[in-house]
Amino acid sequence: MSTLAPPELHLPDLPEVEVSLGAPAAAPRQPRRPVRLRLREGLGAYLPLLLMAVLALGTWWLVKNTPRPATGEETSEMRSDPDYEMRDFAITRFGSDGRATARIEGDWLRHFPDTDRLEIERARVRAYTPDGRVTQAQAARALANGDASEWQLSGGAKVVTQMRSGPPLEIDGEFLHVFVRTERVRSHLPVRLRQGDDEIHAGGIEVDNLAQRVQLSPPVRGSFSPRVASRMHPARPLPQ
Repeated sequence: MSTLAPPELHLPDLPEVEVSLGAPAAAPRQPRRPVRLRLREGLGAYLPLLLMAVLALGTWWLVKNTPRPATGEETSEMRSDPDYEMRDFAITRFGSDGRATARIEGDWLRHFPDTDRLEIERARVRAYTPDGRVTQAQAARALANGDASEWQLSGGAKVVTQMRSGPPLEIDGEFLHVFVRTERVRSHLPVRLRQGDDEIHAGGIEVDNLAQRVQLSPPVRGSFSPRVASRMHPARPLPQ
C-alpha cells in the first residue's frame, strides 16, 4: 500500500514595500496665495460682523440725537427772550361774542412767552366795556398781560374813562396801573385828576368805576365842585 505525499501550496510573489523607521516624509509644500486673495477671504469672513457693528453704531447715534418729548419740567423752562416783535402795529381783540373788547396801537411790541407779557413803546389803547363805555389810555411805555386785561403805564401815562354818570374822568401821572375788567385805576405816585372843570393833584389815587368811588392819597390840593366832593372818600395812603 502506497502513501500519498501532501500537496504543495505555492503563494504568489508579493511586491516589496520599503519600510523606514525614521521621520515621516514631509507633505508636499502648498504654493503661497497672493496677498490680495487672502485679504478678500478675510474680509468676506468678517464682513457680517462689521455690518452688525456699523448698524449698532448707527442705532446708538439715532437714539442719542433724537429729540425727546417735552416733560412737565422742560415745559416750565420757557425762553425768556421775545418770541415775536411788531412795529407800527394795530391789534383789535374780540370777545367770544364777536364784540371788540380792545384796540391796541403802538410803535413797537414785544411778546415774552415765559410770562405771556407784552411790552409796548408809545402805547395807545382803547378798551370797551360790555355796556359800550370806552376807556382810553396812552403812555411812552406799557406792560400788559396776554389778554390785555391789565396794564402798567409809565412815562407820561394818561387814562380817560367814561363814568356811569357825569363827564369823563381824566388821570395823568408818571405811572398808572389799569385793570380793564374791573374798571379800576391806581397809582402810588403823584397824579393829576380832572373831571369837567374840576382839577385835583394828589400823591396817589385809586378809582373804582363800578362802585363810582375815587380815593386820593395825600397831599391833596385843587378845586372841585360839591358834586365831586360828595363822591370823594377820606384820603388814605394806598397800600404799597
